[in-house]
Amino acid sequence: MSAVGVVSSCYCLRPGVWLLKSGMQKMSSFGLHTAARCAAKDYYEVLVLGGGTGGIAMSARMKRKVGAGNVAVVEPSKTHYYQPLWTLVGGGAKQLVASARPTGSVMPKGVEWIKSRVTALDPDKNCVWLENDIKISYKYLIIALGISLHYEKIKGLPEGFDHPKIGSNYSVHTVEKTWKAIQDFKEGNAIFTFPNTPVKCAGAPQKIMYLSDAYWRKTGKRSKANIMFNTSLGAIFAVKKYADALLEVIKERNIAVNYKHNLVEVRADRQEAVFENLDKPGEIEVHQYGMLHVTPPMGPPAVLINSPVSDATGWVDVDKETLQHKKYPNVFGIGDCTNLPTSKTAAAVAAQSGVLDKTISLVMKNQLPAKKYDGYTSCPLVTGYNKVILAEFDYNAQPLETFPIDQSKERVTMYHMKADMMPLLYWNALLKGYWGGPAPFRKLMHLGLK
Repeated sequence: MSAVGVVSSCYCLRPGVWLLKSGMQKMSSFGLHTAARCAAKDYYEVLVLGGGTGGIAMSARMKRKVGAGNVAVVEPSKTHYYQPLWTLVGGGAKQLVASARPTGSVMPKGVEWIKSRVTALDPDKNCVWLENDIKISYKYLIIALGISLHYEKIKGLPEGFDHPKIGSNYSVHTVEKTWKAIQDFKEGNAIFTFPNTPVKCAGAPQKIMYLSDAYWRKTGKRSKANIMFNTSLGAIFAVKKYADALLEVIKERNIAVNYKHNLVEVRADRQEAVFENLDKPGEIEVHQYGMLHVTPPMGPPAVLINSPVSDATGWVDVDKETLQHKKYPNVFGIGDCTNLPTSKTAAAVAAQSGVLDKTISLVMKNQLPAKKYDGYTSCPLVTGYNKVILAEFDYNAQPLETFPIDQSKERVTMYHMKADMMPLLYWNALLKGYWGGPAPFRKLMHLGLK
């Protein structure tokens, strides 16, 4: 970590009512801005859709450009989550409350918070429609709506989470169940899944597997666990340098990897997971489990499907170098909801925010965008309670590393960066619009070696 939201990326949760926890949503706004149920105005110079990582970061940057009162964020959720922390929450290393803050406390002062949902986009008329038929017009639109989770596309879910021995780090309602399942594990198959769809933070499904392995070694249960990583992909990771390092970890820890295996059903009452072999469509395998971690299928938010701003698959159709919409020059996209051909992480959003800031500045001056996004993204691959392989790479799946060391090696320092430093950077710099990724720092680090 859409996803920094993430992280991340735009981490706007759209939870169903099936697992609501009454206590989690009781934090209130600090009242630093208008928080009306309906919009205070019907026109804004800059309108931001989504109050996750990308939306909040860009609203802070835009307020400094066009002034207080001229920027609004449409976001229904009362709580903002730093979702990259959920790997450690699911592994018992952090508390869930540490990942949550009231949305009101992260909304930039002077930015209008519209507590509503977007129901339609009409870029030809420079407006959007919200719930209760409220119409909001804009001069510039930034789409940061994140990615949607689809547990329901797996037969037996989400109701299967009512049973023990199953969890998922991707939902606020199930991440603590992951830690409970790890602690309660006694013996048998421990299965970790990766779906046949785009996902936010593609490394997260195996991070929790390595933490589980470490916990069971510490508690003397590892010899009774058959750890399985069943992934719909054909490789363990997209970048060869880090894939090779991860395969060494997998070999050393005696973990079984089954490629092109997609979870299609969970029979939670019988503790059975059903997988389809993607190389042999229609052929299924049923595995009994003593613990199951589910990474759900994901997709674009429903409002973007068949929208004028989206491509044929529902993702916001933007130029991969400028983040400007390919058809509508006053529309921009950031984060998980876009069709940018890079991993969906909070680190990617940080880099994108810096580029998008420059893009919009030039567009506002009737100039052509010049700053180019190289696809930078990062995935701190947690391989233990004090170990991280820091993967950083670009559009071409080539390493784009910040530090003048071999980042494919497991390091304690990188774990502390992931667990302790990055949350501080997220809350105090990225969301405030002051962090545009590590590119300047990377240049300084490498210049120091010359």
